Amino acid sequence: MTPQAAALFDVDGTLVDSTYLHTVTWSEALRQYGHDVPMSRVHRAIGLGTDKLLDHLLGAERDRSGDDAMDAAHLALYAARWPSLRRLPGARRLLRACAERGWSVVLATSASAREVEVLRRVLDADDAIAQHVDADAVDAAKPAPDLVQRALEQAGVSSGRAVFIGDTAWDVQAARKAGVPCLGVMTGGWCRGELEDAGAAQVYRDAAEIADYLDASLLADPAALTPPVSM
Repeated sequence: MTPQAAALFDVDGTLVDSTYLHTVTWSEALRQYGHDVPMSRVHRAIGLGTDKLLDHLLGAERDRSGDDAMDAAHLALYAARWPSLRRLPGARRLLRACAERGWSVVLATSASAREVEVLRRVLDADDAIAQHVDADAVDAAKPAPDLVQRALEQAGVSSGRAVFIGDTAWDVQAARKAGVPCLGVMTGGWCRGELEDAGAAQVYRDAAEIADYLDASLLADPAALTPPVSM
């Protein structure tokens, strides 16, 4: 049976409490290579793909010869903290509620394929997850729309038959560029106003609040989504 619609989920900061672990480990990796960047700035770059994150923090005109080494250092430091990863409140409940209502649940994350394996174990909700798309499957990570577009292809639906759920302005921007409405959650450290200013259609405290008020959200009924009318 072809799914009626797709619920596309970011993972880091949206479903798994990993944003600040990424902040600390990126900060440490940058310092190892002589870049002293305040954690407040690093935090605001979490959610970007590695190349865009380094552009954002170090400038697009930098010497890129150390990028792969910094990326590897971050991954090694982050992997050491994988035992500390936890699901965010309501994450598994929301995924299962969406699946039960007929949504095709697709994870669309800037994480690598290796990281996704770990994140899916933390979520422990494979019964609700239909598919996933990771950074290794696209040429450009968020805020480019590639991940969202690839997730739509995986689900076999148009942009008018999907909702994206994310925690950063980068998620909202990627969804908007792909023509998909976005629900924002504040568990990644971005406030309501920032997510709304980026274009989020609705903003919630966390996944648990969406699950609690699912009937009032864009995820209430997949059959209610109407593709945009071509002009």
